[in-house]
Amino acid sequence: MKNIVVLGSTGSIGTNTLDLAERLKNRFSVVGLAAGSNLALLRRQVEKFRPKIVSVKTKEQALALSDSLGDFSGRIAYGPEGAAEVAAWEKTDIVVSAITGIDGLGPTLTAARSGARLALANKESMVAAGALLQALARASGTEIIPIDSEHSGIFQCLAKERRENVRKVTLTASGGPFFQTPLGAIKEKTLEEALSHPRWKMGRKVTVDSATLMNKGLELIEARWLFGLAPGELAILIHPQSIVHSLVEMRDGSTLAQLSVTDMKIPIQYALTYPEREESPLAPLDLGRVRALEFYEVEENRYPLIRLARLALKTEKSLPVALNAANEAAVAAFLDRRIGFSDIAEVVSGVLEKHDLTDVGGLEDILEVNRRTRAQAENFIRQRF
Repeated sequence: MKNIVVLGSTGSIGTNTLDLAERLKNRFSVVGLAAGSNLALLRRQVEKFRPKIVSVKTKEQALALSDSLGDFSGRIAYGPEGAAEVAAWEKTDIVVSAITGIDGLGPTLTAARSGARLALANKESMVAAGALLQALARASGTEIIPIDSEHSGIFQCLAKERRENVRKVTLTASGGPFFQTPLGAIKEKTLEEALSHPRWKMGRKVTVDSATLMNKGLELIEARWLFGLAPGELAILIHPQSIVHSLVEMRDGSTLAQLSVTDMKIPIQYALTYPEREESPLAPLDLGRVRALEFYEVEENRYPLIRLARLALKTEKSLPVALNAANEAAVAAFLDRRIGFSDIAEVVSGVLEKHDLTDVGGLEDILEVNRRTRAQAENFIRQRF
């Protein structure tokens, strides 16, 4: 029996993880949950799994949760310290890092120090602190298994391959809801249209990132640190069917691919059970019914944030942190209906043009660049829109 803690338990990845933990309850015991503000769902999770520790955002939420749970004997913590406490809970075997955005960085670094397996869904941690995260993992013996479907695919393709044999790694992207929209019409697209993803069911922020393709830009940077790849060894292809999740080209001309149905339960379960595989709760992939697998080059005039992501990938230092921070601020403004869809790229580009490149060594450096960049993005939005 392995003990699991889930950071971001009420989000899409978190709820899928808990569904799998319940299905595989002979293998996994949930001992810790960290969540945001969805107290109603968290209460139901606590009542079902009876973890040893739970964390929420604020003291007021912790008190409200305590009152609603009645006889719960576990610890209820709150704030960033509470999430870190969950991440470092004693006798934990697997930490699922699924808090969205830069808020997940601190708890993920804590998990990397613990020696427990880190099942990583928080891509921002690798984007903002890839070198630091990998150094902490090496020092503690933490094994990092990616949950993103594309990175899980790469991980599986490379499982028995020697690094020197890899020529190129390609991430696939669905293209989002506006892949075939005439370029002139994208500017008028609404929030509701941007949130209508053709393939995946995800949180609001990640869904918008899929529409702009920023999610794939961040994943390029993440893959660089996860697999020790150079910028020139990384590529993206649009694949509307979202069945081929990754492609790995070898130096002998072979190309390895990982295919599966479009459901996050598959990479989550693989990260939990690796190196073993359990029976899937899903119907198997039937290529006879799929019939066609299409691939297209990325049009940068349709997805202008990809150019900025590639720049951050090559430049490194503080630029990936600033890229992520500016994007988080711009997407938040779009979700609040303060800016339009096409304005997201304008905000990110405008902020990065004025970014002062610096070295970032530790968490405080990263959080300061994040804070400063978000403030610059908010100022840009106020002045321009």
